[in-house]
Amino acid sequence: MASDLQKRKKEWLEKLKRDGKLRDPTEDHRIGLRALQHRVRREIIKFIGYGKRSFEEIAEKFNLSEAQARMHLDLLEEALFVESRVENGKKYYYLTPRGEAYLENVEWR
Repeated sequence: MASDLQKRKKEWLEKLKRDGKLRDPTEDHRIGLRALQHRVRREIIKFIGYGKRSFEEIAEKFNLSEAQARMHLDLLEEALFVESRVENGKKYYYLTPRGEAYLENVEWR
């Protein structure tokens, strides 16, 4: 299992590099910390978990307007905790290896 996670992490980092999304570590940490400062964004990461959730499911679960949900999800994407994909005309969010590592290493209280 650990080797599978390592493999996915390596592939993900290579994809980020190809897409030009790798940043200076200081900037990356700043954006990541900003994303995690809000309780709703931390809860969204937990809600998505190891599956996928639609934009509508997330907005409904947290009683967010479309604009609020978009703001939170955009910041989580910018911080590389989640990725989105359109499937059958519907937008879904998945955790990245960084998002999965956050779930595995944070004690929920």
